[in-house]
Order: sequence, then structure tokens, then C-alpha cells
Amino acid sequence: MSDQSEHPNPFRSRRFVLSMVVVGVIALCAVIILISNLTGGRNQADPTTAPTASTLETTAPTAASDPDPSTCGFKGYEVQGTVSAAPTAKWELVGTVAAPTDPVSVGPGVIDASGFRSCFAHTPTGALYAAVNVMALASDRSLTKELANKLVVRGTGQQALLKQADDSAASGTRYQVAGFKIDSYTGATATVDLAVNFSTGQMLSFPIQLQWLEGDWKVKTTDDGGFTLTPAQLQSLGGYVAWAGA
Repeated sequence: MSDQSEHPNPFRSRRFVLSMVVVGVIALCAVIILISNLTGGRNQADPTTAPTASTLETTAPTAASDPDPSTCGFKGYEVQGTVSAAPTAKWELVGTVAAPTDPVSVGPGVIDASGFRSCFAHTPTGALYAAVNVMALASDRSLTKELANKLVVRGTGQQALLKQADDSAASGTRYQVAGFKIDSYTGATATVDLAVNFSTGQMLSFPIQLQWLEGDWKVKTTDDGGFTLTPAQLQSLGGYVAWAGA
């Protein structure tokens, strides 16, 4: 678990820090936007040097059989690859955030009556859709516990999020996904970096680490329920594939 002085926990509802630059941070399962200091250039993405997703080569699906098949029957399975261009998607509002939907081949394959969305393809595109849908679900406070229960890797971090969910409060800050890049993908894990625009005027990088477990993509957290990778300010979409539904 990272040192809290170095990596502020964006999930804790009581950790408000005011500094030279005030930015909103998404509370992944507590569903609030917290104030965190991301100043001083620490861990900030460099849009001029970051590799663009379009320069990466997309790998075709392998012929290997999936050892942990999708819970809703998606057939695609890739052990390596990336997403080099913006997928064609239907966008639907989930909470206050637009989320991509391709129920035939990518996901979500399951949308409950409550609006909760789960089950994504075991591919780089499936990981991308899962990450954006998680961000959208996080904007709906009524789905916080379900999000922690179903789409977070089981363990100490998940239990911390469940305990914090009842203490969360609503926030007037809105956000929308503006772009993405796939930092890594192995089939077992993926890191999807999302560029997110906030109604406060800031744009942040949110690298979300995912793990394939029990037939779906799950979010990895630290033991106290925080992001495993620290969000950082962005000045532009340089290095990202522009992709937005709103």
C-alpha cells in the first residue's frame, strides 16, 4: 500500500485537502468527488512525450481457449493487444456520465433493472469499456455498494470501500470521459488510462488497473480502498485517443 502522504486516497470521504491547485478526484465506490492536491508536477502525465495509442500495434485475437470465460458468454479472448482507434459505440447516460455500450460483442452484457452494468469481453476493447462503465457507475450513489461488491477485486480494499460507502456524500461536480490509452494488457490484467474532463474546468488522467476474475474485469485497489495509480493533471489530450459520448 502506498504512503498516504505521497498518494492521497481518492476514495476517503473525509480526506479533503486544499492546496495551490484544487482538483476533483473521483471516489470510485464511495461515489463522491473529493478535493485532492495534485500539485508540484508529481506523477503528472507528460502529453508531449507519452506514446499515442495510435502508434501501438493492435494484436489479433489468439486461438487459445479462455481459461476463465465471460460470465455472459462473450466469445472474444485476447492475451495481448491494444486499442489504437476510437471504437464505434452507442453511448448511454449512467448516473451523470456517458458510458459506451455494445451488448452484442463487447459489453456490458448484463444491465440490471437498477441500471447496474457488468460483464465485458475478455479483450483490450472489453477492458476499455469496463473502465469507462465503472467511471459512469461511480457517478450514481445508489449503485456504490453493488459496484464495490461486483466490480472490485475481493480483499481488504474492497471491504474498506464497502465500509466507506455509507459515509459518502453527494457532490455537485460533474465529469465526462474525453479520451483513453491502453497502458498495458496481458489478458490477465489491464491498465486503462482515461482522460476525464471535470465541470470545474480541469482534465485529469485516471489510470485504472483491472484484473480478469470470475469471468469479468474487476478494479484493483490498495488495501485502504484507494487507486493503485495516482490521478494526475493533464493539459491536453496529447497522447490519448479522443473518445467521448457527451
